[in-house]
Amino acid sequence: MNMFRRRATALIASALAALTGALTWAAGAPAAGAAVGCAVGYRVTDQWAGGFGADVTVTNLGDAVNGWTLAWTFTAGQRVEQAWNATVVQSGAGVTARNVDYNRTIATGGSVGFGFNGAWSAGNPVPASFTLNGSPCTGAAGTASPSPSPSGPGSSPTPSSTPTPSRITVWLAGDSTVANSSGAPIVGWGRELGQYLTANATVVNGAVGGRSVQTWLYESAVTDRMNSAGECVLSSTAYASRWQAMLDASTGMKAGDHLFIQFGINDGSATCPRHVGAARYRELLTAMVGAARQRGANPVLVTPVAALTCSGSTATPNRGFVADTFAVGAATGAPVVDLHRLSYTLYNSLRFCPFNGDYTSGPVGAFFADDHTHFEAAGARQIAGLVAGAVRDQRLGLAAYLR
Repeated sequence: MNMFRRRATALIASALAALTGALTWAAGAPAAGAAVGCAVGYRVTDQWAGGFGADVTVTNLGDAVNGWTLAWTFTAGQRVEQAWNATVVQSGAGVTARNVDYNRTIATGGSVGFGFNGAWSAGNPVPASFTLNGSPCTGAAGTASPSPSPSGPGSSPTPSSTPTPSRITVWLAGDSTVANSSGAPIVGWGRELGQYLTANATVVNGAVGGRSVQTWLYESAVTDRMNSAGECVLSSTAYASRWQAMLDASTGMKAGDHLFIQFGINDGSATCPRHVGAARYRELLTAMVGAARQRGANPVLVTPVAALTCSGSTATPNRGFVADTFAVGAATGAPVVDLHRLSYTLYNSLRFCPFNGDYTSGPVGAFFADDHTHFEAAGARQIAGLVAGAVRDQRLGLAAYLR
């Protein structure tokens, strides 16, 4: 019986190995005669004693790639410790970075990016060369050699035709954690979202630093006086120009577009004009969802991204209006991306806690700007990646436009 089991196990393992080889060939090897070529941008974004952060951008100069592996060799003993937007594995000096689900495709002329934190001792030179799916990245296009076809009937993959999605706009409404910039070095995740989308999706970022949902909608019409209900008094119900632009019938939101709405950070202020009570918050988010739908756009609610607060070695939840955002989603049927949970979960995976309060160095300094709320570019890219990942995982309509 034991011998039979060993033989059966060996046969199954052999079959699985053959299947795995076939799948690897189908996804990774370029087709015979396919144009191949790539360029790699490798940039050290921050460096401190014993550690560094790096961004890597891969540009495809050949035919479209579906599934990629970038490889390089460190020459000074560096090692990768944490990575985002790619699965990075190191063996000795050799490093391989593989796509994750939402960025497996690189269109001709398109790019994907990922980043990592690493350690160094003797030095930290930039790698001398890279390969993409086994082909050298020389900055020029070439032609792949014919690849041997797997044996057996039906083994040659037949390409399928996928309709090209129509062009859409992704509109963003939010505060400084979403805005393109609120002053150097602060970068919001909205500025980085476009790198996760195909060329058929254009991001229009209407987020503005320091705004609650009410001041974003009404701007200076929100006074510093509070009424008997505990809400800030409006001097006018005329919308601010940013919201008027999104509502414009000819140039604003149209059928098929997407509107991402993230507030809840400044809304908790005790004083006007930023203060918004829970009921008013739900009322205004509901109105924005309805306005987007009236124009055929797809509203997506986003819970407020977490600040970095530590309880010992654990990053903890710290934002209000999370439940209220979910309540609006439940009442309207609008999907909710729980960026609050996703972000503090990321901080834990990156081991940001315990934290000594120094935002000028180390992994935390490379991620956050000069406080526990705002991001530098590297951090904003990772937060944008969380949003893109949620779009994919929740199978939202925008998933068709992810790279």
